[in-house]
Amino acid sequence: MRAVAIQLDPLRLLEEIRSVQHHLAALAAGQTTHMPRAEGNLEAFLVGLATAWQHGEVRATHRRTPRAARDWRTRKDPFESAWPCIRAWLEAEPDRIGRELFVRLQRELPGVFPDGQLRTFQRRVREWRHAAARQLVFASPSEDAA
Repeated sequence: MRAVAIQLDPLRLLEEIRSVQHHLAALAAGQTTHMPRAEGNLEAFLVGLATAWQHGEVRATHRRTPRAARDWRTRKDPFESAWPCIRAWLEAEPDRIGRELFVRLQRELPGVFPDGQLRTFQRRVREWRHAAARQLVFASPSEDAA
């Protein structure tokens, strides 16, 4: 196995894979083609990487840089006016799930919060729970005595 592994050339294998992929794509398009012979020339392969897209190579040769996470709202918070009441419910009954609280909110304020806002409400509840847990874990002993 080691002798076989030493003889394998990853660049040649990649070139063969790409060649067969192009052949299969041509066959799927109804064209008759012949299988080009893989050359295994490292210089030709490296030079061809820069222009591979011009010859139909669909695999990207670079990666996009990740975008920075945004920390601002794009829309006005629909629960801003009702949040003090919701927070009181959460503090009184922290074991209630977001859906139950949302249904309760819809009963108390009919027609104000459509069903499509459930997921937004659940995210707000999750954020509140996360902040409450963080406050419990990281509260200083002097705050507990006050």
